[in-house]
Amino acid sequence: MMVPAVLLLLGALTAVAAPRLLARADWPDREPVVALWVWQCVVAAVLLCCALSMTLSAAAAWQAVRGHVFAPAPRPVVEAYAFGAADAWAPAIAVTLACGGVWSAAMLVREIVRARAGRSRRRAELLLRAPLLPGEEPGADRLVVLEGERPEAWWLSGAAPRLVVTTAALRRLGERQLDAVLAHEQGHARARHDWLLHCSAALAEGFPQVPVFAAFRDEMHRLVELAADDMASRRFGRLTTALALVELNEDRGVFGPRPAPQAHVPQRVHRLLAPPARLPAARRLRLTAVASLVPVVPVLVALVPGLRALG
Repeated sequence: MMVPAVLLLLGALTAVAAPRLLARADWPDREPVVALWVWQCVVAAVLLCCALSMTLSAAAAWQAVRGHVFAPAPRPVVEAYAFGAADAWAPAIAVTLACGGVWSAAMLVREIVRARAGRSRRRAELLLRAPLLPGEEPGADRLVVLEGERPEAWWLSGAAPRLVVTTAALRRLGERQLDAVLAHEQGHARARHDWLLHCSAALAEGFPQVPVFAAFRDEMHRLVELAADDMASRRFGRLTTALALVELNEDRGVFGPRPAPQAHVPQRVHRLLAPPARLPAARRLRLTAVASLVPVVPVLVALVPGLRALG
């Protein structure tokens, strides 16, 4: 039975080729939302290859699993997969891939628990630094101002989401710039970018030896910021959004000859001030449609013997 091996080979080819093709393309920075979707489809295809290979290998190795997987299938379909000729590697592949799936789930749970703990800690610190006044209802305002000498602004998600800014940021930011910062952070929240970051971080930390997962994490961090920048600039203008970025990051050394870890900020400012031309709507639609078909390929590969048997 060669289908599990073909699926593993397909997953490996996708994991190697797709990141290289996307790195060479010039359109992801122009269309970050489309690029986010393409990356999700690529990673979904790789994971689906592993999941289908695990399922078919387990069906080849154990009769009980085969009975559950192919319970509604006609006998010619089951015979087409040639389970009787399965090699000795089928149980090893099934167990290895199952362990990988369990490890991935554990890494995702750990990432979610870690994120919730951090959010609870930040919310407790916020309540300590900005306690509720007598008669003030929790969550009544979406903007919280903190005393601080460093210009900072961040979005605190949860049941009562809030934009937290420091007094130094208020002194630097104008009214429209503050609105642009709020729109940027709201863009993250509405698009649920936090889930993309959690999933990509879990895969990268769980499988650091797999380059596609590390590239997925890095691109998610970059593309979600570009997408949120675009959301803010559509409402308040690119110049206003760029100036807000400069004012918030000017004292962090990101614009100097030796940039800090936030080295992507100058590229974001340049992109806002000199925006690249967007792709035509037809090409955006084609890219989205082609990416949506990528996870379908492993399913078709897994169904080929059964479809042939049915004529």
